[in-house]
Amino acid sequence: MFHADLHVHSKYSRATSKYLDLEHLAIWAQKKGIQVLGTGDFTHPAWMAEIQEKLVPAEPGLFKLREDLQQDIEQQYQLPPGQPTRFLLEVEISTIYKKGNKTRKVHHLIYAPDLEKADRIVDQLAQIGNLKLDGRPILGLDSRDLLEVTLNGGEGCHLIPAHVWTPWFSALGSKSGFDAIEECYGDLASHIFAVETGLSSDPLMNRTVSSLDRFALVSNSDAHSPGKVGREASVFHTEMSYYALMQALQTREGFGGTVEFFPEGGKYHMDGCHRCSVRLTPQETEDCNARCRSCGKPVTVGVMNRVAELADRNEGELPPIDPDFASFVPLSEILSEVEGVGPKSKKVQEAYEGILGNVGSEMFILGEAPLDEVQKSYSPLLAEALRRMRQGEVICEAGYDGKYGVIRLFTEAELKTERSTGFLFRLGDLGRAPNGEIPSSLKRSSHPTEDFRSWVKLWGITYLAPQEGVKAVFLGCRR
Repeated sequence: MFHADLHVHSKYSRATSKYLDLEHLAIWAQKKGIQVLGTGDFTHPAWMAEIQEKLVPAEPGLFKLREDLQQDIEQQYQLPPGQPTRFLLEVEISTIYKKGNKTRKVHHLIYAPDLEKADRIVDQLAQIGNLKLDGRPILGLDSRDLLEVTLNGGEGCHLIPAHVWTPWFSALGSKSGFDAIEECYGDLASHIFAVETGLSSDPLMNRTVSSLDRFALVSNSDAHSPGKVGREASVFHTEMSYYALMQALQTREGFGGTVEFFPEGGKYHMDGCHRCSVRLTPQETEDCNARCRSCGKPVTVGVMNRVAELADRNEGELPPIDPDFASFVPLSEILSEVEGVGPKSKKVQEAYEGILGNVGSEMFILGEAPLDEVQKSYSPLLAEALRRMRQGEVICEAGYDGKYGVIRLFTEAELKTERSTGFLFRLGDLGRAPNGEIPSSLKRSSHPTEDFRSWVKLWGITYLAPQEGVKAVFLGCRR
């Protein structure tokens, strides 16, 4: 079994970290517990030159760092045990074009099994646009035609639609997308066998749309900095090879599901207007005619609303076609909440490195590490946070219109009590009533419209009254 993150970027993409080089990607993949990582940006000539200089062939269709580079990072960094990172040739392409009297802005992930086939794709795309300008090039090309270019690269070259629900740049997004994958890719749509669901949705949401039944649902990080690698990933039970991985997505045999954000943590889960800090439920968006009541401009319709618009079944009717999935909160964010300091603070970073050294990779800590081991290695509070996360007992301030949501494991009252008294508790006891129920402060309160209750029922989400300046809070996001 291995975890794969098949959507990342390099330092040559806009708005990315200068540390996005192959060495740092390898370091962070091993910290996170990601065994196979996309290279990102293979259409950019400078990045492809680095790929050719620093990577060498490994298993079929995969690459690894040169031995001297791998030895250097192992000597400089204390990495969790595990196989050195394998890389897979990948790039995200942005296409902008007119179709059906509408401007379409769609992002796609392209994969190639070897350098020769990647070069064929690059040669064709270089005739269409300037690939030097951005690691994620923007091309005036129909999505169907980009798929044709990919297929012309040769056997084993594949295209997967990226973050399909993102409002502005995706195949199914509310602002510039289509109502079906087939509409986007036309007569070549049969060559699409998987879709990337993005940070703001999860498999249960996606499976309410029956037209997606034939696609494997994959998750990736879309990392713009090394530390974001693995925030979402896909799981495989296959041999370690490019071809086995792609075959698993095509047949579902050997595909082990996904590791997800809680979808409310994504930047576009709900509707809203970031300029006015207005977050809206779908019913509220309908009531205001999709315009912000503060500034009057159109609101951005988020993923929750868009999925429901295309949904033709409810959760109780979902087909049993997917493996299980897990919803995680990044370890640095959990440590930040536990310690009461920022996730980039020195205290959190030292704690992060310490627990990785004592327990294992982040993926192992979040999903598998025994809680008593975490308690001994760090603290009872962290162990309780992991227990709640694994059970889906989280408090979510949903993201909207480009603003990430906030996922919390404790109430402020719980943390204040713990920090002021320093008491130790048994796992699962903190903040709970004697009968084990959720505290009354977190119990569901009604929303003024019956319509919204139907949305709540559809997603299995508990809605809470706004508190402490939060406009919308959700509890129990894992369904």
